[in-house]
Amino acid sequence: MATNLIVRNVEPSVTQALKEAAARHGRSAEAEHREILRAALARPARRTFKDVLAGMPDVGTDEDFNFRQG
Repeated sequence: MATNLIVRNVEPSVTQALKEAAARHGRSAEAEHREILRAALARPARRTFKDVLAGMPDVGTDEDFNFRQG
Protein backbone atom coordinates (compact mmCIF):
# COMPACT_ATOMS: atom_id res chain seq x y z
CA MET A 1 0.00 0.00 0.00
CA ALA A 2 1.40 3.38 -0.98
CA THR A 3 1.70 6.14 1.59
CA ASN A 4 1.72 9.89 1.09
CA LEU A 5 4.72 11.72 2.47
CA ILE A 6 4.77 15.46 3.11
CA VAL A 7 8.08 17.25 3.55
CA ARG A 8 7.85 20.79 4.89
CA ASN A 9 10.30 23.70 5.01
CA VAL A 10 12.48 22.55 2.13
CA GLU A 11 15.01 25.20 1.12
CA PRO A 12 14.35 26.76 -2.29
CA SER A 13 17.80 25.69 -3.53
CA VAL A 14 17.00 22.06 -2.69
CA THR A 15 13.64 22.29 -4.43
CA GLN A 16 15.30 23.78 -7.51
CA ALA A 17 17.98 21.07 -7.54
CA LEU A 18 15.25 18.42 -7.32
CA LYS A 19 13.40 19.94 -10.28
CA GLU A 20 16.61 20.13 -12.32
CA ALA A 21 17.52 16.52 -11.55
CA ALA A 22 14.01 15.43 -12.49
CA ALA A 23 14.25 17.25 -15.82
CA ARG A 24 17.62 15.63 -16.55
CA HIS A 25 16.11 12.20 -15.90
CA GLY A 26 12.88 12.93 -17.80
CA ARG A 27 10.51 12.50 -14.88
CA SER A 28 8.39 14.59 -12.55
CA ALA A 29 9.81 16.10 -9.38
CA GLU A 30 7.60 13.70 -7.42
CA ALA A 31 8.96 10.67 -9.30
CA GLU A 32 12.50 11.99 -8.81
CA HIS A 33 11.87 12.35 -5.09
CA ARG A 34 10.61 8.75 -4.89
CA GLU A 35 13.68 7.48 -6.75
CA ILE A 36 16.06 9.44 -4.48
CA LEU A 37 14.37 7.97 -1.39
CA ARG A 38 14.38 4.46 -2.86
CA ALA A 39 18.09 4.68 -3.75
CA ALA A 40 19.06 6.18 -0.40
CA LEU A 41 17.29 3.47 1.57
CA ALA A 42 18.14 0.46 -0.61
CA ARG A 43 20.23 -2.20 1.06
CA PRO A 44 23.47 -3.03 -0.71
CA ALA A 45 23.66 -6.47 -2.28
CA ARG A 46 25.37 -9.01 -0.06
CA ARG A 47 28.69 -10.26 -1.32
CA THR A 48 29.57 -13.91 -1.00
CA PHE A 49 32.52 -14.96 1.13
CA LYS A 50 34.23 -16.07 -2.09
CA ASP A 51 33.82 -12.58 -3.59
CA VAL A 52 35.20 -10.94 -0.44
CA LEU A 53 38.26 -13.19 -0.49
CA ALA A 54 38.77 -12.64 -4.23
CA GLY A 55 38.68 -8.86 -3.65
CA MET A 56 41.51 -8.90 -1.10
CA PRO A 57 44.80 -7.45 -2.32
CA ASP A 58 47.82 -9.63 -2.96
CA VAL A 59 50.14 -8.75 -0.07
CA GLY A 60 52.92 -11.30 -0.41
CA THR A 61 53.71 -14.99 -0.49
CA ASP A 62 53.01 -17.72 2.03
CA GLU A 63 56.63 -17.53 3.16
CA ASP A 64 56.11 -13.92 4.24
CA PHE A 65 53.76 -15.18 6.93
CA ASN A 66 55.90 -17.99 8.34
CA PHE A 67 56.64 -17.66 12.05
CA ARG A 68 60.29 -16.97 12.71
CA GLN A 69 61.80 -17.68 16.09
CA GLY A 70 64.74 -15.80 17.04
